[in-house]
Amino acid sequence: MGFSLLAALCNLEDVDLRFLADLLEVDDSTLSQTLTVMRDAGLVQVHEESTGRRNRTWVGVTDGGRRAFNRHVEALGEIIASGT
Repeated sequence: MGFSLLAALCNLEDVDLRFLADLLEVDDSTLSQTLTVMRDAGLVQVHEESTGRRNRTWVGVTDGGRRAFNRHVEALGEIIASGT
């Protein structure tokens, strides 16, 4: 799921957690666990914003996360190219 998450974030600005869960078709618990691991690895940033009586959680890709995603895409391209 981490690859899909980075793919989504690389093409978007900071996104609302609810939007991201719907986009990736995952439950909140799975997304939260994945985001914690990816945040700790420096791949994503997570911040909360208070809007009235509720908090909204926003997620964005870091520069390091963008670089890691691009390296992964390049590696996949090389694997595909070597098979032809």
